[in-house]
Amino acid sequence: MLGAMRKMLILLALATAATTSTAAADKFGAHIGTSNGLQYVQDLSSSNALRYSLNLDLINLFSGGSLAVGGDVAYLNDFGGTTSGFAPYYGAGLGAYVSVGKSTGVSVYPHGIVGLNFDLTDPFSVFVEGSLGARIGVGSASSFGLGYGARLGVNYRFR
Repeated sequence: MLGAMRKMLILLALATAATTSTAAADKFGAHIGTSNGLQYVQDLSSSNALRYSLNLDLINLFSGGSLAVGGDVAYLNDFGGTTSGFAPYYGAGLGAYVSVGKSTGVSVYPHGIVGLNFDLTDPFSVFVEGSLGARIGVGSASSFGLGYGARLGVNYRFR
């Protein structure tokens, strides 16, 4: 019994090591734009990554009487090649937001992404990106339409 458990633990450790890329790096950052928030970027390889964002849109609280909290998950891929520290990328994402207050509801935002990353000095980089997709809202102000976004941000690579 203990021998089988030991073998299983060894296999699990080997599988974990095999799926972890040594070229991958994790980043933590912040962004401003059509949404403001924090993000965590998990590099899957040297050319693609998963980004998890927490968006805190407090502007609606002061101008519209509601507070929106949301987030998104995006798969990002490099176009290939870096020129003088600039690395263009593209991707796809899915955002979800909850708004409470004067306007209460839930919205989702599936979208495409294009952006440009610039390595300042190790471990800092800055990025600018745009997104476009459908915005679907359900609640006190249900809607369906074209959604867009723009972000300017900074990342800190810690691994």
